Amino acid sequence: MRKNKKERQQLLQETIGETPFITDEELADKFQVSIQTIRLDRLELSIPELRERIKHVAEKKLDDEVKSLHIEEVIGEIIDLQLDDSAISILEIKKEHVFSRNQIARGHHLFAQANSLAVAVINDELALTATANIRFTRQVMENERVIAKAKVVKGESEKGRTTVEVNSYVGSELVFSGEFDMYRSNPAQR
Repeated sequence: MRKNKKERQQLLQETIGETPFITDEELADKFQVSIQTIRLDRLELSIPELRERIKHVAEKKLDDEVKSLHIEEVIGEIIDLQLDDSAISILEIKKEHVFSRNQIARGHHLFAQANSLAVAVINDELALTATANIRFTRQVMENERVIAKAKVVKGESEKGRTTVEVNSYVGSELVFSGEFDMYRSNPAQR
């Protein structure tokens, strides 16, 4: 049975509060109304769209987790982080990231995304890149989305460093790979 607007909006707030990653389509099915009705209800209630809700939850969680740098210092948007194990970030390539004459992304943006992700994955107050071995495997163009995936592949080496491997993709195509030797300030965490 359909609910009146006030009841529906109350239930909508509760549902999104309990399940912030629910889509407008799923909400429309649940409340037996159109997607447009759900969007209007969200607008009236000042509830952001799904992408903004995901970003808010991730930032809140990541602010508590990232130790080696401030979350706003990470290049790209971290969407997953398991300290001393793995991390994923997304970078939307926009006009400010590309050369104006050919719309190819400048390499330092891809490197910065990978390097900041390698730093963020380290469970330490201070993590610095000691060395990096990188390879660009194809050009990235304006309006493409780069997904970087970092994985800690070696714990403490004989030099007391941690190795992080980062591979960046556009779709399923590898566009950048790098191996980062990371210095840690706290030997007990290595």
